[in-house]
Amino acid sequence: MSRPTLQSFIGGRWLGREAGQALHSAVNGAQVFSTHAEAIDFGEAVQFARRSGVPALRKLDFQQRAALLKALGKYLNERKEELYLVSRHTGATRSDSWIDIEGGTGTLFAYASIGGNELPSGNLIHEGPAVPLGRKGQFAGTHILVPREGLAVHINAFNFPVWGMLEKFAPTFLAGMPCVVKPATATSYVTEAAVRMMCDSGLLPEGALQLVIGGTGDLLDRLGGQDVVTFTGSADTAARLRVHPNLIRHSIPFTAEADSLNAAILADDVSPDDEEFDLFVKEVAREMTVKAGQKCTAIRRAIVPRRHVDAVAEKLRARLAKTVVGDPAREEVRMGALASRAQQRDVAERVATLLQGAELVYGERDGFAPVGEGVQEGAFFAPTLLLSRDPRTHDAAHEVEAFGPVSTLLPYEDIDEALELAARGRGSLVATLVTHDPLVAAKAIPVAAAWHGRLHILDREAALESTGHGSPLPMLKHGGPGRAGGGEELGGLRAVKHYLQRAAVQGSPTMLTAVTNEYVRGARVRESDVHPFRRHFEDLQIGDSLLTHRRTVSEADIVNFGGISGDYFYMHFDEIAARDTAFGKRIAHGYFVLSAAAGLFVSPAPGPVLANYGLDTLRFVKPVGIGDTIQARLTAKRKIDRNRKDANGVGQGVVAWDVEVRNQDGELVASYDILTLVAKRG
Repeated sequence: MSRPTLQSFIGGRWLGREAGQALHSAVNGAQVFSTHAEAIDFGEAVQFARRSGVPALRKLDFQQRAALLKALGKYLNERKEELYLVSRHTGATRSDSWIDIEGGTGTLFAYASIGGNELPSGNLIHEGPAVPLGRKGQFAGTHILVPREGLAVHINAFNFPVWGMLEKFAPTFLAGMPCVVKPATATSYVTEAAVRMMCDSGLLPEGALQLVIGGTGDLLDRLGGQDVVTFTGSADTAARLRVHPNLIRHSIPFTAEADSLNAAILADDVSPDDEEFDLFVKEVAREMTVKAGQKCTAIRRAIVPRRHVDAVAEKLRARLAKTVVGDPAREEVRMGALASRAQQRDVAERVATLLQGAELVYGERDGFAPVGEGVQEGAFFAPTLLLSRDPRTHDAAHEVEAFGPVSTLLPYEDIDEALELAARGRGSLVATLVTHDPLVAAKAIPVAAAWHGRLHILDREAALESTGHGSPLPMLKHGGPGRAGGGEELGGLRAVKHYLQRAAVQGSPTMLTAVTNEYVRGARVRESDVHPFRRHFEDLQIGDSLLTHRRTVSEADIVNFGGISGDYFYMHFDEIAARDTAFGKRIAHGYFVLSAAAGLFVSPAPGPVLANYGLDTLRFVKPVGIGDTIQARLTAKRKIDRNRKDANGVGQGVVAWDVEVRNQDGELVASYDILTLVAKRG
């Protein structure tokens, strides 16, 4: 019986007919797929990305690419059951695959939201504010971010064949950079199924995504200074790739997320009678068994007070004993297989090394019997809990990672020793601190932060909503220092900026405004008889401005505002006390100045401005006293077309307005941005 042959997607076409390496089910050992035998022309792949992918993506802006990510996430979700069926061959349970498949589409949705809410229209991000570089305000400098002119190569691990691809693809695509994805061969059939769906969706611009099944050949040798390489996998492989001669020669950005010896610390304020004690046990057991422990974030070292180590061991034994292991198609199964027999052998060898300085608390000897037909040929491994009584001298516990359902208990005497043991991992993706004492957290977290990319504090309050130790989130950094690779795969806009080039720009405010498409103070403005609030979104231009009439502040203004607001702070009402302050007199409420300025520039009749929904960068620069006269300048600063319509089908965009409030001497007294929703002509 012939077996399906996986194909690469190169140069806009599917490549591969002849069977190559056989790929086997992790559940029963049966051959389910094979790689293709045909060689890939990586020169074609690189040129296709540069000549087709770059211009196709650049025809879209941040907002449009964000909308495509959302549509793509929806398309994949509608077909997710097909991916669940394929994923079962990896040994993953339904809940394991949920993390991979729907965690992946969730990342697409998250970056669609980040792009839609935080990025501008166009393909340039102004990373301001602009900084004056001259005394007269005629020369300034700022920073911009623009898409690179190359491609991103993503080399991924076997444990999350969908999420691992999408968590890198999403920020890359949003940044406007085409990518070549190389999944780990063992589970590449799941990635291939997902990529086929993405291509079938018709949503991807030509050249935006290519897929490599098998080895990377001379791909890295063909890259240049505008390209980017990312890697997820073992620390040893990351170290080899990092010093690839061509990457060094062209200063090609390389970021790695490597497997690390993550830790969970049970603080010494927690006793066996506390809720946190059970939370710790539950968290360690879950991280051992989810994805059969094949997570780069899994807890490898459980660091506990020496006086409680036996109690923790006993509770973990009892919990692990209830874990049903076997064919993930069976309803009662809670832990599936490792990804391959090769992985099974590797984990066994590493456990043997760890046992040279530790004792076995729970493992295969305790009645391990996977359930299901044909599982004897599968890649199953027993949940294995070790205990190292002397973790200071047991170096293997801090150096050897068994990438499976394996964790080692490490006892400590005080919190300082616990933190020292955690740091022995030489850099980790994540650590969990379980405590109910805020003072313990305040002491431990700053110390642990030097060695960990993410820190998870777990107590009875957080447990109600906690996403857990091992769950990287799109809006927070995923990566870690040292052994963990030093990368930042996620982290909201931080991940997007990794694929953008930052440049400093110097010039007059008018020139900086033209380049950034964002008003820089001091630039030329356009004033007309039409109030800016009377212009529809399409008609507004950056720099459209209004200089208002003036208003003199009276004592009645201050008294009335105090009565309305309830703010009777002495600086506004006590003449004698105010004389002893740095201001030497009574001053108006800052929020009165804000309100008075709005009264000066608002156009009250119905018009295109639909709502004021925010205020940013507010600063009260100088005090305003009784008898001072204020005047405001309102200038269109930034426009974002989010391509949205209201319930009546009327299009809308967001406009940020720069507001300067000055006194009778021309001195700036208040400064801020207001954000408005503005209708299109529609």
